Amino acid sequence: MSAEIGLAALTLAFALALYAIFASVIGARRASSQLILSGRNAALLTFPALLLATGALVGALTSEQYQLSYVYSVTDPQTPALYRFTALWGSQRGSLLLWSLLMSVFTCAAIGLNWRSERHLMPQAVAYMMATLAFFLGLSLFIENPFARWWILPEAPPAEQVVSTVLIPPGAIAPTDANLRAGAEGLNPLLRHFGMVIHPPMLYLGFVGFTIPFAFALAALAAGDLSTGWIQATRRWSLIAWICLSCGLILGGRWAYDVLGWGGYWGWDPVENAAFLPWLVGTAFIHSVMIQEKRGMLKLWNMILVISTFSAVMFGTFATRSGVIESVHSFARSEVGFPMLAFWAVMTLVALATLLWRWRRGELRDERQFANLLSRESLFVLNNVVFIALFLAIFWGSFGLPITSELLLGKEVTIGPQTFEFYVVPLFIAMYILMGLAPLSAWSATSLRRFGAGLKAPLALTMLSILALALSGTSLIVAALGYGVALFAGYVALLEIFRGARARRRSLDEGWLRAVTALFRRNQRRYGGYIVHLGVTVIGIGVVASTVFQTETQHTILRGEAISVQDYSLRFDDFIRAQAVDGRLMRIAAVTVFRAGGEIARLRPRIDDYPQMPMKIAGAHSTLENDFYVLLMGGDGERATFRIYINPLVNLVWWGGVLLVLGTVVAAYPKIVPK
Repeated sequence: MSAEIGLAALTLAFALALYAIFASVIGARRASSQLILSGRNAALLTFPALLLATGALVGALTSEQYQLSYVYSVTDPQTPALYRFTALWGSQRGSLLLWSLLMSVFTCAAIGLNWRSERHLMPQAVAYMMATLAFFLGLSLFIENPFARWWILPEAPPAEQVVSTVLIPPGAIAPTDANLRAGAEGLNPLLRHFGMVIHPPMLYLGFVGFTIPFAFALAALAAGDLSTGWIQATRRWSLIAWICLSCGLILGGRWAYDVLGWGGYWGWDPVENAAFLPWLVGTAFIHSVMIQEKRGMLKLWNMILVISTFSAVMFGTFATRSGVIESVHSFARSEVGFPMLAFWAVMTLVALATLLWRWRRGELRDERQFANLLSRESLFVLNNVVFIALFLAIFWGSFGLPITSELLLGKEVTIGPQTFEFYVVPLFIAMYILMGLAPLSAWSATSLRRFGAGLKAPLALTMLSILALALSGTSLIVAALGYGVALFAGYVALLEIFRGARARRRSLDEGWLRAVTALFRRNQRRYGGYIVHLGVTVIGIGVVASTVFQTETQHTILRGEAISVQDYSLRFDDFIRAQAVDGRLMRIAAVTVFRAGGEIARLRPRIDDYPQMPMKIAGAHSTLENDFYVLLMGGDGERATFRIYINPLVNLVWWGGVLLVLGTVVAAYPKIVPK
């Protein structure tokens, strides 16, 4: 019954999305309020329809309805309850349905919050949002249907007797439940991690969220309203999308650190980069629109950025789901590749053509010109240039060069992490420097004397910090440079908060806590941004330390022997074989970790043997100073091979992510700080 309910609801949502496009476009052209309202209502109804369809699939997953080929492919009788639910996004078909559900949620929220204030833009915006939704629903209905079921055709040749179809074939019979349960494939072991409960939905929320500012931008182009109205209507949508994408990237790094077993969290994998690319352009867009709001500048550039962000989202979705790039993060090769590529190209070309039309009519002229290089808008533009340069470098290395070389030369060319780092590290250094300089400047124009006065304190603190690091034993120039630029940006953010609070104390005689609270209450967008900058600073310090000073070693030892690494020692105590409740076999090494002669931890690195593949699960002793991270590479009971990493300050990457999220929440919701 779940299949019938889900298929009917999915079909209804597709029909509603198509009707919403038609009614909104025709209603806007004819100025028919009835058609516009009808289109709006159809768009709103896609949410309950998709909620029903998604609920039907979740119900089938949790109740073990293995006749559905999707349930059969991502669960088995031993799958724990939590992972039965998360199997909704464990493979192509379920994740496309989730994508559509989230798109309908964002559309309904945008309609509810913006219908009155942006009534003149809403019909066109609804049409663009529904076009995106209809496309993904079409993929689910006609190519990757999650409600297809297994059937046996007794009269067919033996190789063609078992089929997976949406509709019941003539003469077909259903397989027995016992056979289905015995053959169920189960969830990919890589996805059996708590991080995967949150990581994919966060990425989807980020991807879907950036569709909203794109739709409003195109609506503004179509309506000829090129003021800041569309920016004000979508500012919080952009921040919500950005924060979700940021969380998804950080959680993805944590998943890689825990599950992939290579001691790191970012490997410049093409699909990792496919999610990072829209973050880069989206970050440039969020900074750039402030210039248009404050100074009436960069109208054309902001349109290009929002279109590029949506285009990067669609390309990232295509790269992940088409199979064009092989990765542990990607789905299997699928027929959705060409339709996705075509949709991405059509939407991008339509957007650029509309933009070109308005630009040639002279409707995107800036209201002011740049005053000098030290003005805040000039530094923001330079920051934009850095983000776009990062985007181009990472895109070319991940996709442009491999695809071009294969098409033109017939060779498979890939770029490794060291090559990426060679090109992007200088750009990240420039990003941190500009992140520190921009808050010290003023809108319109800044004198060199005033700018220099603002630089004195953060530069002095930065130099003192580098000196302290040198005295403590940090001798590598690259590490000192990395720490220095990150700390410079962080010191500027802290000093700006301090200066604002000090000014309030002097003028209003407030206490420090009250002064800081009042600052955030009066301008949460600005000071929330400083918290984001602090988060990026903390992440930068963690990345530099865990990359430059990482220690790695691998040894095979007998039971009772030890491995020494720096001032740590690992003793191999025991080797255990066990079977988990979900049926997987586990090979566990019991080890004791000592530091400076004293015991600090007992760890259990292990190998989980799944039918699909073995998984190496690390044991880690974590402190703020570093992670002692150990992998069991193999063993026979009396001897075992261990790979050990010491990752300094790696936990700052995760704590910096928390600060980044907190700052974005503060900036996005002006009323969260009590008066």
